[in-house]
Amino acid sequence: MNRCKWCNMKNPKYIKYHDDEWGVPNFDDHYLYEMLILESFQAGLGWECILNKREAFRKAYDNFDIEKVCKYDERKITELLQNKNIIRNRRKIDASIKNSQILRQIIKEYGSFYGYLNAFIDNKITHETGETRSNISDAISNDLKERGMKFVGSTIIYSFLQAVGIIYSHEKDCYLYKP
Repeated sequence: MNRCKWCNMKNPKYIKYHDDEWGVPNFDDHYLYEMLILESFQAGLGWECILNKREAFRKAYDNFDIEKVCKYDERKITELLQNKNIIRNRRKIDASIKNSQILRQIIKEYGSFYGYLNAFIDNKITHETGETRSNISDAISNDLKERGMKFVGSTIIYSFLQAVGIIYSHEKDCYLYKP
């Protein structure tokens, strides 16, 4: 069975992620929030590295409970910095907390995280391959940055949109490809 070229066929987690999750529309706010935080940790790294640490991130980040993450203090930050099972980058950890606080405001403003995203996509799924950014990812990235978020560049946002199924990007040779 052919899969997208980026899928490491030696990593069962990656195969499962590719086959069952990546590109599948999932607009649940908790899932969208988790993916945004994980994607922001990906900056400068590969997704496979983050995926391999996903369970550790879930544990370290209180199962991505946005209310808890918004209240993280210096003691919790120190705990995260000492957790060798996650990415221990102070700037990314600080950003994850600030981004959570900003996202909580966005959710209040739009009623949901998907409500916010939908303001940019108008209930449309985009089908494209071979891209790393788009007008949509540029617009969302710019808006999030204007609101004060960090590690949300257009490429990170594009990857996030692919992951959650807003941009469908399975390659033509992949068994999951849909024109």
